[in-house]
This record gives sequence, C-alpha cells and structure tokens, in this order.
Amino acid sequence: RNWGHPRLISLVERLAVDVKAHDGWSGLLVGDISQPRGGPMLTGRSSHQIGLDADIWLTPMPNRVLTREEREQMMAVSMLRGPLNVDRQRWTHVHTQLIKLAASYSEVERIFVHPAIKQVLCDHAGRDRNWLAKVRPWWGHHYHFHVRLGCPRGSPGCRPQRPVARADGCGA
Repeated sequence: RNWGHPRLISLVERLAVDVKAHDGWSGLLVGDISQPRGGPMLTGRSSHQIGLDADIWLTPMPNRVLTREEREQMMAVSMLRGPLNVDRQRWTHVHTQLIKLAASYSEVERIFVHPAIKQVLCDHAGRDRNWLAKVRPWWGHHYHFHVRLGCPRGSPGCRPQRPVARADGCGA
C-alpha cells in the first residue's frame, strides 16, 4: 500500500519539509498510497488505484524515527469528539495550516476530509478562502486527509476530476 507515482512521492516529501519549516509539524505519517501494480485496495475501495492518492494522518510524526514494528502497529487518532463534531482539544491551528498548505500546491486536485473537519476549516480560514474549494467533505476521513493529484502529462489512462467550483464550499 506504499506505491505511488513519482509526482505524488515528490509532493508528500515537499509537504513534509514545508510544513515542518513553516508550522513546526514534526513530520508526516502517511497511510495508504497504492498497491504495487495499482488496482483496488484490499478493502475494496476504488480510490488509490493509480498512485496519485495518499492518506496523510492528522497525527504528527513523533520526534524520532519509528521502528518497523511501531510503524505497523501505530494507530491514527480521530479528530472527532462525536460523529459531527471535531474535538477542539485535539484540533489545532497547525492542522488547519497543514491542510491549507497541501491545498496550495498546484498539482493537488482534491483533498477529502470528514464533514466536521471541513466545517472547522471554514471557521478558521480567515480571508484567504480560495484553497477551501479543493477541500471536500467525505465521510471516514476523520483521522487523515486524502490528497488526490491531477493527472500527470503522458498518462492516457488517467481521467481528470471535474474542475472545482470557485466557491469555498462552506455554505449550507
């Protein structure tokens, strides 16, 4: 589940460096990317098939290198207090900045987060709201955010997403 297109791997590495430099996030924990030769994930979900999707945990990397066993056993932490509410004890300004930074990259086409997280992002966005158009509410994304890149040049089998609306998606 750790195979990705070179553009995706490059973006994840750049995001890890940028968020550490700007916001003090200690490093990224990355969940699923793709199967070695594509195809559906073991769970049967249809995303993550062509190496252009990555799940990035909303838990920062500990300030040390994890052992192989720790990487396999570590559990992500939900950002929810209930099914429709973000736990304000866990969610910080840096979480908002991390997602905003990821959305700022031109190659990122979509970011999926839990609807309650989208609401918090809308509440904390301030005046610069353009990046919110890429951030879409999607159930199940309460411990990570899902990054989807646009189709790279020379990828005839890749179908681009419909363009995002200009609105921030923070209405009703």
